[in-house]
Amino acid sequence: MFYAVVYDGNCNLCANFVSILEKFDRGRQFCYIPMQDDQTLQQFNVTPEDCEMGMILVDRTDPTQRWQGSDAAEEITRLLPMGKALIAAYRAIAPVKALGDSTYIQIRDNRYKLFGKRDRTYHTAYPVGCAAIVK
Repeated sequence: MFYAVVYDGNCNLCANFVSILEKFDRGRQFCYIPMQDDQTLQQFNVTPEDCEMGMILVDRTDPTQRWQGSDAAEEITRLLPMGKALIAAYRAIAPVKALGDSTYIQIRDNRYKLFGKRDRTYHTAYPVGCAAIVK
C-alpha cells in the first residue's frame, strides 16, 4: 500500500466512496484513515483543520507529497486501472475541471445535509498499518 486516503468516517458519502474503493483495490495501493483518528493523522502531520478542507491523499513513500479535495479524488482515480486516460481528458477540458472543483467544495461543505451523518465512524478493512495480502 503506497497511499493513505484520509476521509470523513462519519459522512455517508465519504464512507461509501471508501467502501467501494477498498473493494476494488483490496489494499493493493490504498490504506485508509478516518479523519476522526487523531493519533494516526499525527503520524502524517495532518491536522483537524486540514481534514476540514476535504479528503486527503498522502504518498506513504514521500509523505510531503499530498493531494487534497478534488485533487485527491482525481489522483485516486488516476491511480486506478484505466484512470490515467480518464483524468487526462477531464483535466484537459478547463470548464469541466473548474465545475468539478466547485462541485466538490459544495458537496464537502454540505455533505451531512446532503448525504447524512453516521452515528459511528466507518473503519475500513485496510487501515494504515494493515498488511494486506495481495493476490
